[in-house]
Amino acid sequence: MITLLTYPPAFGQFSGSPFCNKAAHFLKLSGQQWRRENTLDPRMMPHRKLPVIRAEDQLIADSDMIRAYLESKGARFDAGLSEMEKATSRAFIRMAEEHLYFHILLDRWDNDAVWPEVRETYFASVPQLLRRIVANKVRKDVLKGMQIQGLGRFTATQRLARLEPDLEAISTRLWQNRFLFGERPTAADASVGPMLSAAVASPGNTLLSNRIQENAVLMAYIARVEEMLG
Repeated sequence: MITLLTYPPAFGQFSGSPFCNKAAHFLKLSGQQWRRENTLDPRMMPHRKLPVIRAEDQLIADSDMIRAYLESKGARFDAGLSEMEKATSRAFIRMAEEHLYFHILLDRWDNDAVWPEVRETYFASVPQLLRRIVANKVRKDVLKGMQIQGLGRFTATQRLARLEPDLEAISTRLWQNRFLFGERPTAADASVGPMLSAAVASPGNTLLSNRIQENAVLMAYIARVEEMLG
């Protein structure tokens, strides 16, 4: 049986990490038997990050590598898609993971109003006396990284304007479909769905979460994707 090493449930979701949620969706869609194992400490993992799966006496890190492993075992996440649709799927996955994700990160780590809740959730395994010191150090490093990445230099209003075309693109794909490429979920849904869901689940009311909640198409899609995990 495959074991998914994941961050624990948080903010009403399967995991506090959308990438862990993505891996769980892949496992669910693959038909493989699997179980979860929660941890808040990824330091012993191959990339010092989660998700990771334990399978056949090996640790497989990174959600894309987990996908590749499952496909090597027979999973066909994009069965029935044309080559053009597969190319579009790849672009939507990267749009979600390399753009939308960083908006979620800033909503959680760069918002003083919700930081105490985020800190107590993400750093619950750190002893209380050290928690603020450790968490604030990590927060400082994360926000420094976002300055280097570039998105951290924008205001929340500017960030939303930057993201708006992406949200419109997702809505357009979903206007007449239950999922991004038809009536059944594919690899793109395992990525885009958890990112949208994480944006809405983030603590507090943010411009991003409010924008998504105002869109009935996106909210119905989030509900369908979340239902996939049961």
